[in-house]
Amino acid sequence: MSTILQDIETQIASLKTTTTKSNVGIVREVGDGVARIEGLSDVMLNEAIEFPNGVIGLALNLEETEVGAILLGDYSGVVEGSEVRTTGRLLSVPVGKGLLGRVVNAIGQPIDGKGPVKSETQYPVEKIAPGVMKRKSVSQPVQTGIMAVDAMIPIGRGQRELIIGDRATGKTAVALDAIISQAKINIAAEKAGTKDFRPLYSIYVAVGQKNANVARAVAILEAAGAMPYTTIVSAPASETAANQYLAPFAGAAMGEWYMDNNMDALIVYDDLSKHAVAYRQVSLVLKRPSGREAYPGDVFYLHSRLLERSARVNQEAGGGSVTALPIIETQAGDVSAYIPTNVISITDGQIYLETDLFYQGVRPAISVGLSVSRVGSAAQIKAIKQVAGTIKLDLAQFRELAAFAQFGSDLDAGTKAKLDRGARVVELFKQGQYSPIAVEEQVAVIWAMKNGYMDDVPVDRVKEFQNKLQEYLQTRKTDVLTGIREKAALDKDLEASLKSAVEEFKQTFR
Repeated sequence: MSTILQDIETQIASLKTTTTKSNVGIVREVGDGVARIEGLSDVMLNEAIEFPNGVIGLALNLEETEVGAILLGDYSGVVEGSEVRTTGRLLSVPVGKGLLGRVVNAIGQPIDGKGPVKSETQYPVEKIAPGVMKRKSVSQPVQTGIMAVDAMIPIGRGQRELIIGDRATGKTAVALDAIISQAKINIAAEKAGTKDFRPLYSIYVAVGQKNANVARAVAILEAAGAMPYTTIVSAPASETAANQYLAPFAGAAMGEWYMDNNMDALIVYDDLSKHAVAYRQVSLVLKRPSGREAYPGDVFYLHSRLLERSARVNQEAGGGSVTALPIIETQAGDVSAYIPTNVISITDGQIYLETDLFYQGVRPAISVGLSVSRVGSAAQIKAIKQVAGTIKLDLAQFRELAAFAQFGSDLDAGTKAKLDRGARVVELFKQGQYSPIAVEEQVAVIWAMKNGYMDDVPVDRVKEFQNKLQEYLQTRKTDVLTGIREKAALDKDLEASLKSAVEEFKQTFR
């Protein structure tokens, strides 16, 4: 009997009681993807809060008497009087290589029907961007495979380059081309077993797009073999404004995992105009005061805190990089509107796509005069610098002269030569969608143009000349291409062998 008593006494003595403090509130009203909650006193800004049926919300408005929160996912089970709890954590999404080849929604849940995402790690959706001391300068190129971009408006790893233009001018095509080009480089380097090669992983964030457009992008990337290196975050037009607002931040968190683990990522935000509209919707429903064009006062901060997270960081901070290609849609070419000027001032340059050029058949319709890279030739390999140094200036001069020459006055020989060369450069820079050109072939083709080998080729046959020259180099002069790729610069020997290769080809071209 005494042993039983002793057992009970020891059990009572070892019993530890703790009280847990839980912060609970009541939903006062719910509608339009927004809930107003009373009694949630200790909630923090951007904290994830738990509603009934596992619905997650995000605290965005902290007022004196109530909290305004946006609801994620299907919130039909949330009604007036529902109980709400704080979680004490920020909203997080799964990150890591398990997301490659997958299509996920704004909170990282798979929507492609291929089962759960294999990911152990979670990153918060909102995170402070790396500070100045953690960053290092941009010096490695992102090869987009688009000759006009790689030669004149280079993009480097860690840069933010805006793609801007009216609707249906090929903005998404430029971004998808960059993803495909990088995937092809990754595949080629893996096959060749290149040492010290850093693959580039891509994240494509579709905000407010039609589901059909997202499906088309997936199909294009799959056909090009780029999907194993790509994650797609989709918040289509059918989703709530809250999900569309969160999607780019979720994409940025997925990219940051690569940056923190000594890898490189490329993020496409398609597009931030619709993102700003979704944020405006959320803000107006939350009764935040509206400012210019009914956008809330912090819409600049919305995009700056998103895009500042793209950087190239030093070894102590992870050694990786995140390159951002935000897309902005203009109305009737108005670059000076509110959101375009905001994003232009946050990014390191822009690729401006012009409607007029697009309808003239110049595709990609890149306007040389208005496009700029503020990183410049630091993001190019030496060989491209050597051959493409003056080409941007030549093209800009050609556009000026072409406008002048329309008046049909007699032109002197020098002007005529510039116009002829310019017309051929324009023709050379035309390129089919989703057919990126390797950088060594770009060097060879631009070198041939610069040294006058295309001057006697009729303008309408320049493209044919270029394609056949590339084919000739790929099949018969692989050593020249390999030399350019490995040395990444043109020395005397390489230039001599390139010269003889182009001259030999020229004799066969009729």
